[in-house]
Amino acid sequence: MKREVKIDWVESLEFKAEMDGHTITLDGPPEAGGRNKGVRPKPLMLLALAGCTGMDVVSILKKMRVEIDGLSIHVEGDMEEEAPNAFTAMQVVYTFRGKDLPLDKLEKAVELSKEKYCGVSAVLQKALPITYQIRVETP
Repeated sequence: MKREVKIDWVESLEFKAEMDGHTITLDGPPEAGGRNKGVRPKPLMLLALAGCTGMDVVSILKKMRVEIDGLSIHVEGDMEEEAPNAFTAMQVVYTFRGKDLPLDKLEKAVELSKEKYCGVSAVLQKALPITYQIRVETP
């Protein structure tokens, strides 16, 4: 099995990516020579983690017949002060919204994503520590 992406340079630091029929624009900030016309590459790692685990958790909860009213996932990355400013740790906070949500099933869904299903976290966990936290908001 293989996945691949290709990006094409537009100008300055701007690149266009075509992925699964969708276009993503990458660019840098003006102070680095970009024109701020798109997202930065490093934060896409945080987005990839949030999206991967989010899709897993929603799918798992559906199979468990747990109905949630909403889910927000906040991913924060700690970075080195010096170049290459690599991530050194990440924190994932899941905020579930709903009435009478079973905490044990929420925890199980997050655990299954973390340990079995999320390919993004599987790769990132080999490079840096990732912590996970669950919050529940009731109406």
